[in-house]
Amino acid sequence: MAHFKKANSLNEWMDQRLGVNTLKKVMQSEYWIPKDINFLWAMGMVLAATFGILVVSGIFLLMYYIPDTKLAFDSVNYITMTEVGYGWLWRHVHGIGASLVFLIIYIHMFTGIYYGSYKRGRELIWLSGMLLFVLFSAEAFSGYMLPWGQMSYWAGMVITNLFEGFSPDFAGGALNSPALVEWIRGDYVPDQAFLGRFFMLHVFLMPLMIIGVIVLHFGTLRLPHVNNQEGADIDFDEAAALWKAGNKKESKVIPFSPVFLSKDVFVLGVYFILFFYLVFYNFSFAMDPVNFDPADGLKTPAHIYPEWYFLWSYEILRPFSKDLGLLAFIFAQGIFFALPFLDRSPNVAPAGRRGLFNIWFWILLIDCIILTFMGKLPPEGIWNVIGFWAAITFFALWIALPIITMLEKKK
Repeated sequence: MAHFKKANSLNEWMDQRLGVNTLKKVMQSEYWIPKDINFLWAMGMVLAATFGILVVSGIFLLMYYIPDTKLAFDSVNYITMTEVGYGWLWRHVHGIGASLVFLIIYIHMFTGIYYGSYKRGRELIWLSGMLLFVLFSAEAFSGYMLPWGQMSYWAGMVITNLFEGFSPDFAGGALNSPALVEWIRGDYVPDQAFLGRFFMLHVFLMPLMIIGVIVLHFGTLRLPHVNNQEGADIDFDEAAALWKAGNKKESKVIPFSPVFLSKDVFVLGVYFILFFYLVFYNFSFAMDPVNFDPADGLKTPAHIYPEWYFLWSYEILRPFSKDLGLLAFIFAQGIFFALPFLDRSPNVAPAGRRGLFNIWFWILLIDCIILTFMGKLPPEGIWNVIGFWAAITFFALWIALPIITMLEKKK
């Protein structure tokens, strides 16, 4: 048994039993962050804070939500919005948070791509981050089903149909499984079993998995450390020694807490101004008007589309035939995971200093924005043509990536 001595403070008592001082050093005061970073490096903290708000607001909404196909719509749109004190506020907070969390994720992702934060030992940072994106996507999709409105129902119908796989004549029918769709739904069409399953996923399983992967994501940052704006290879031990010796001006790093954390808090303050402006004055941004009609399996909406954060991948699927579209969709969902291995350049530097890669990055960003806009529009006329070529451009960019990065000169 360990030897204990009389503690002179609560902190000393806790440290003897839990090693809290060691934990503080590992996670805060001796976790070193490069000085050469900007506000975009605060997006991880903004994302964590937004997830916390989603959990709290979700708990309040859960108190009055009824996971029953006959009662779910009214429990959200009538009871919560009109009969529960400040129920409207919690619903607006949850809806705005669900949209903004993806805006922050996309900013975080493209920041990582621009600065090469997936290279030189940081592959696990990128892979765990992409896993978080997948889990947040599953959490958002399952939550979108719960109001049981028209778009909830039909979006659920369309997305679960993807699990049927390819057409019966593709690969001899081996990749066609209508039974899988029925197993996911628990019925031939979305109904009570479907709603109950997605309710469980949204309020229990997905949040637990997200919390676990957030811990993993922060853990992957500990050894390779956070990247910096110039991609410089910093000797963190030497720079940290300078800081601890009092030579803070010469040191290239700062401690996470309290120095970098104070900058995070400032960015959070600015972000919450935007957040609560949307909550109080522009909440319709996160609420589709079609979803204020109760689900009706006999009345198909004129134009079915997902939430804005899924539109880019939906548009990649839409311009093609079923089999080709499904292949395109699978490619789009998985290719970002392969980024650390497709980028063959040894250079860790911002895209602005990487020649062809800089052009590749900006075309990819603009293409994803175009795909997002096209995904909301009806697939007809010029919109279908633009969507088709935007999807082709997306594939071409990823095919070209290994080639243009192999041609890049080492710096």
